Parts: sequence; structure tokens; C-alpha cells
Amino acid sequence: MSQVGQTTARALLRRLAVEQAENRVPSVTAAIVRDGRLAWFGGRGRVDGAPPTAATQYRLGSITKSIVATVVMRLRDEGALRLADTLDAHLPGTPFGHVTVAQLLSHTSGMTAEPPTEWWERTPGLKTGELLDRVGPGELKHRPGRRFHYSNLGYGLLGELVARLRGRPWLEAVEEEVLRPLGMNATTARPRPPHATGYAVHPWADVVLPEPEHDAVAMGPAGQLWSTPHDLARWAAFLAGDTGDVLCRDTLEEMREPAGVADGDSWTSGYGLGLQLAREGGRRLSGHTGSMPGFLATVWADPAERLGVLFMANTTSGMSGGLLTDLLDILDEHEPRLPEEWEPVAADPGLLALTGLWYWGPKAYALRVLPGRCLSLTPVVGGGRASRFVPQDDGTWLGLDGYYAGETLRAADDHLDLNTFIFTRTPYDPAAPVPGGVTGWKA
Repeated sequence: MSQVGQTTARALLRRLAVEQAENRVPSVTAAIVRDGRLAWFGGRGRVDGAPPTAATQYRLGSITKSIVATVVMRLRDEGALRLADTLDAHLPGTPFGHVTVAQLLSHTSGMTAEPPTEWWERTPGLKTGELLDRVGPGELKHRPGRRFHYSNLGYGLLGELVARLRGRPWLEAVEEEVLRPLGMNATTARPRPPHATGYAVHPWADVVLPEPEHDAVAMGPAGQLWSTPHDLARWAAFLAGDTGDVLCRDTLEEMREPAGVADGDSWTSGYGLGLQLAREGGRRLSGHTGSMPGFLATVWADPAERLGVLFMANTTSGMSGGLLTDLLDILDEHEPRLPEEWEPVAADPGLLALTGLWYWGPKAYALRVLPGRCLSLTPVVGGGRASRFVPQDDGTWLGLDGYYAGETLRAADDHLDLNTFIFTRTPYDPAAPVPGGVTGWKA
């Protein structure tokens, strides 16, 4: 079950073995996905006396949130809701009716982290009506939109939103729209054999304590699902861009855009729409961590490299934070990806005539043709407003990213009009329609 070389596989397995031994983890599995396929799998420890396999179930915990968020984004793409809709539009009667769907997805709603119940991860769950009866204005801890504040309760409400719009329980919607189409047939709401038992490991002795497992009911969308390394590898491939018919790639890219970030001089972690984000060693990763009593799991994807990496373990705490990035580093050290071979492509002569230098005032920009009649506009020297543009049916181009994302580029013989900014072939060309006019250069 490996596409990597023997030396690479050994180095990867050793890193996993160190993790399991030094952190006293009852069992742990890990996998790497490359180009949509399982490239490596490893397991250490024991589950019912045998090594764990790619078919052994573990709890996903909050990775469940990303799967629920995918259904919410499908509803958005279908026109059943807008991300700017308030909760009242679809789930009236809560004290949080003014928060938006986007704020719930991105944990910027200001809602409390945990529901007003007993420790929900270790006790039987409540039905939605019972949960909502307990929720009051005091569960709003921050002004909506003010800051990132992780909210399990928010995802419980998103699950109910899905249920009302789909007319069936959130779990059925997830199974029908995400799990089955992706072939994640071993991902279930409750454990099924072979599955790991969740344990807490004593901090000062080599003994374990079994952790309880219950149906979270209304809080299920926040962390209910169980899965296997095999299935989670398919989810990693999805996150890396192999979305099949489940979600438009553009929508997945939208989910990766940071809506909230950890405060600091430069952000290294944040949250999009249902996806956690991280910057590690030059990589831009998206995925999610998962934690439930007795279980830890994480899945990250690097779409730029078409890579995914994951681990699943049956321990309440103790895993190091660097396992997955270490595995990616080992893969990169031993088997770095080769760049795609360059080859020429056909280009419209009219597009070729647009290429080259353009000036925004005195600043030089380079316009290049990309595959699919797309364009890129980047500063020649230093930083600045770089963007890519995709062609539109009316002969214009639409900004794809950067400062000009969503803005329109129009091309004329002697100038470019980019959302009122005029780019000319020479700095402030007097023959071009430069707003304010051009009086000429002076000594």
C-alpha cells in the first residue's frame, strides 16, 4: 500500500513510530495522499491486540465540521441560501437570529464555544428543540464579525439549518451528498468493527482509562463522525482539489480563503468557511483538526502540491503538533515533486499583442498570457497589485485573485482600463485617456 520508495517509507514509518512510542499513544495511523492516490500508510500500536489498518475506525471529531460545511456550500451554490443570510432567515426563533451563515461557518459569529449543557463530548446529547430551549442571549460572547471565536454550538445550529433546508436529518444529507459520492462508505455516525476504543493515558503511569462515547444528537454536526484512514485519505484528496461532482473547485477555493486569523505579527493559522488554515514552512495548508475524548485526528491538504496528509489516534491528548508537517518534510526530502514539463500552447494573436510592458502611471507591469486565454498582470519590480484574470463572454476579463479579485479588465488598442485605473504602453502616455490629463514630463 505504498507508492513511495522503500527508503522514504522507512523514514516515514520511523517518524510515526517515534510519535507513538515517545507520546505513549495506544495506536496511531497516518497516511499521505499524492495526486489523488494513497501514496503511503503506516500504523503503530495495537487495536484489540493487532496493528491498526487503513480499515480501522477512529473518531473524526471536528473534521465533521468541514463535511457539514460542504453541504452548506452546496446549498449556497444551488441558490437555497446566501452566505450573507441571517440565521433568522432559515432557523427563526434563536437569540442569534442576526448572525450570518458565513459567520457561523467561519467561527466569527461571536457565539459561545460550548453549548449550555453538561460537557457535551462526554454525555448523551440533547435533541435540537431541547438544546435551543437552553440557549439564551448570554451565549453570545462577542459582537458578530468582531473576532474569530471557535464555536461548537454554531455548528450544531448549522446542522439544523441543513436539516430544515434539505427536509431530512443533517446526517442523511451528509451521507447522500458527500460521503457516498466520494466513496467514503466506512464513515459512520457511530463506531462499527473494526474500531479503536478511545483512551485517556495516565500522565504519570503507563495505564489507560476508557473514554465514553455517545450520540451527540443536536451537537453531532460539531464532531459526531467516525471514519477510517482509507476514507479520510479520500477526504484529503478532496481537499487537495479532487472534488468530483461533490463541489465546484471554485467553491472549495472560496472555503480556503481566510475569514479569520490568529492574532499576531504575521498569521500562521486561521479559519475559512468550514476549513482550518495553516502556513507551515512555506506551505499553505487547509483542512481540520479533530478532538473528542479518547481520540485525536488531523487532515491537511496542500493543493499547490496536490498533497494530503493525515493521522488518526485513540488518545485524549499527547500527540505532538509537528507530526504531519514532519511527514511532508520527509517526503519532500526523499521524493521531491518534479516540476511539470513545459510545452508550448496555442495563443490568440490578439492576446499576444496585449503582452509585454504596461504602465500604471510611472510603475511598470508585465502582462502575460496564461493557459485558457487567462492573463496575469504583475509588477516588474518590487511588490504591488498582482492579479490573474479569466476571460468573460463579453470580451472582458474578470479578476481572479489579489487586489483586483472580482474587478473587470477591459483592453483597448492603446490602454487597459482596470476598474477606472488606466494602464498605458509608456508612462502616462498623452495619447491615452488618462484621467486628469497629461501635461508632459519636465526637468
